[in-house]
Amino acid sequence: MQTVLIIIFVLVYAAIALEHPLKVNKSATALMGAGLLWTVYALGGVDPGILDAQLGSSLMGTAQIVFFLMGAMTIVEVVDAHNGFEVITSRIKTTKLSSLMWMVGFVSFFLSSILDNLTTTIVMVSLMKKLLEQREDRLFFAGIIVIAANAGGAWTPIGDVTTTMLWIGGQITAIEIMKGLFVPSMINLLVPLAVTSRVLGDRPVIAPRRSMDQIPFETSAFERNLMFFLGLGVLVMVPVFKTVTHLPPFMGILFGLGLIWLVGDLLHKKEVDLRKQRLTLVRALTRIDMSSVVFFIGILLSVAVLEHTHVLSGIAQWLDITVGRQDTIVIIIGLVSAVVDNVPLVAASMGMYNLQQYPPDSFLWEFIAYCAGTGGSILIIGSAAGVAAMGLEKIDFIWYMRKISGLALMGYFGGAMYYIIEHQLFP
Repeated sequence: MQTVLIIIFVLVYAAIALEHPLKVNKSATALMGAGLLWTVYALGGVDPGILDAQLGSSLMGTAQIVFFLMGAMTIVEVVDAHNGFEVITSRIKTTKLSSLMWMVGFVSFFLSSILDNLTTTIVMVSLMKKLLEQREDRLFFAGIIVIAANAGGAWTPIGDVTTTMLWIGGQITAIEIMKGLFVPSMINLLVPLAVTSRVLGDRPVIAPRRSMDQIPFETSAFERNLMFFLGLGVLVMVPVFKTVTHLPPFMGILFGLGLIWLVGDLLHKKEVDLRKQRLTLVRALTRIDMSSVVFFIGILLSVAVLEHTHVLSGIAQWLDITVGRQDTIVIIIGLVSAVVDNVPLVAASMGMYNLQQYPPDSFLWEFIAYCAGTGGSILIIGSAAGVAAMGLEKIDFIWYMRKISGLALMGYFGGAMYYIIEHQLFP
């Protein structure tokens, strides 16, 4: 039975990685894979009582991640509906491309750590269309934004889906992941920025022609500021909520979502229905990327089968015997995440190693968070941020590989080497 399960999972994994050439949505593949794997497992003679318990346990773990993601994505949509991100983007003004590159890199890095890498990439790439006329410049900036957003998402528990998974799973804690990965993640960003700023030199920013509809008028400055800082505050307070109450993070995000919903309804209660509908949380719920949410459900349930059948623990033992060095194994996992989605990779890693052998905040879990989070920048298809940028600016896979992959690879190894050396010196 294990052989059949592995074959099905490999085929599902290949279909997910080849989503664009096959033109089959990865969410459909993940759901079908989950259904097939659990069906084969159920028909393999497992005791129905054990099957129910395992499925219930897997469903509980998956639901916690999905509820958290849906809450966070909805909050971001509410802020965006109020043009809240203008609070940041309207302050980016410079005349040199190299200076703009540094500003965009740092804004993307820190914004991603609070929101997430996907949302940050969408916001910042869209902003570049307002600031840069030359398409080649916009493409180059989009590549740096992908690197910065993935680096920024790796060092906080809410900045990337993979770190959120590790945080909810108990492999990392909020304070320790921020302390342990901030500097490596920053190095991951600084190395590409240092190289690109020298390449750009003193080239000027060529701004596009202004249009009358460039500035949105739907919301007032008060509304933008209120919803931006309220949304930001809720997201930042979720780790604090978990630490104080010991409740799972999804309870904190749902509580905050209810607060934002209440404030939004009170804020717009006297307005006409048409404008009110565009700004309320009800509309934001319809705008979240449910396809991605469904993909997470499918892939997490698929990986759960391999965990329950001890396939993942067997792979971990094989890697330990074949490769030996734990840091090398994790670096390989990060490089593989450039080719395939990092969500199933991290989910598999969580099943390969247990918390008894590797306790929370140990070298393994923190290094997986860094490598899986930043390794996806090496290729345009390696992360949700990269795929979003590819769609927004129609970035060619080969162009990205020639212009950006080398920069991302330098940053990846720079941060990884720093973390390894730091851990050896200060275990």
